[in-house]
Amino acid sequence: MALLRGVWGVLSALGKSGAELCSSCGSRLRFPLSFVCVPRWFSSTLGSYPKKPLSSYLRFSTEQLPIFKAQNPDAKNSELIKKIAQLWRDLPDSEKKVYEDAYRADWQAYKEEVNRIQEQLTPSQIVSMEKEIMQKRLKRKALIKKRELTMLGKPKRPRTAYNIFISESFQEAKDASSQAKMKTVNENWKNLSSSQKQVYIQLAKDDKIRYDNEMKLWEAQMIEVGRNDLIRRKMKQRTKDGTGN
Repeated sequence: MALLRGVWGVLSALGKSGAELCSSCGSRLRFPLSFVCVPRWFSSTLGSYPKKPLSSYLRFSTEQLPIFKAQNPDAKNSELIKKIAQLWRDLPDSEKKVYEDAYRADWQAYKEEVNRIQEQLTPSQIVSMEKEIMQKRLKRKALIKKRELTMLGKPKRPRTAYNIFISESFQEAKDASSQAKMKTVNENWKNLSSSQKQVYIQLAKDDKIRYDNEMKLWEAQMIEVGRNDLIRRKMKQRTKDGTGN
């Protein structure tokens, strides 16, 4: 947010036209969040940005997961996460404080490093890189979120009837290229009779039931460990109303 506030301050200083944002290419600003000039120095500058530190619980989970996997090689990640979550709940406050203090220290170091990098940029450089830095942040945030959810054992989303058919049929297709195989599988799906499709429709319904049941258990675990930010809106409402059971 500090970077964005700096960007808007620069925009105000430049005035309505925002003329000559990049003197080397003569690019002009059409509206505040649209930039067309991204100099080569930007990639190396953005690449030097530090990664955000892990939260105290995620740091604990990251340490414990390899240990639990070694002790339970055939167990699913979701099962291991349950055990780790229980271990975290039972952990004395004095031991939790070690992880919380480490997170705070890492977060402070993270902020200082980000500020150090931003102080080296000129106002025109900040304006020029704003669009791409936002794109990279969103991409990185989505990737981190995906990895975190995998680490926390979030159930896989239910598959559609078509997806199930694709997964079963793709490897059986005889065509060499993936594109040709997909075309063959699509044609096979279209040619299925209603009764044949019904088999996959039922499998999809069963998978939806599996997903709903697993999500209910998983979200209850997330609430217990204080990760309400990962809970679906309808689950939050049920919990608020006291009807979550």
